[in-house]
Amino acid sequence: MKTVQISLNSIDKVKSFVNDISKFDFDFDLVSGRYVIDAKSIMGIFSLDLSKPIDLNVHADGDALQTVLDVLAPYIV
Repeated sequence: MKTVQISLNSIDKVKSFVNDISKFDFDFDLVSGRYVIDAKSIMGIFSLDLSKPIDLNVHADGDALQTVLDVLAPYIV
């Protein structure tokens, strides 16, 4: 598992983020304070405070993790 900070400060960014990570079979969790939500849930994302960076836990290893990080590069702070 790897944790990175991402920024989802617009509706378009949230929509493209969910589309990008939905292509993977791994689990992704967004952590904001004491809230942990499924990062593939667009409704869950909108329940968070998007004005500041959010921690993303990626449950992948090795080459798969690097592929995920390459796709997520536009969102990483």
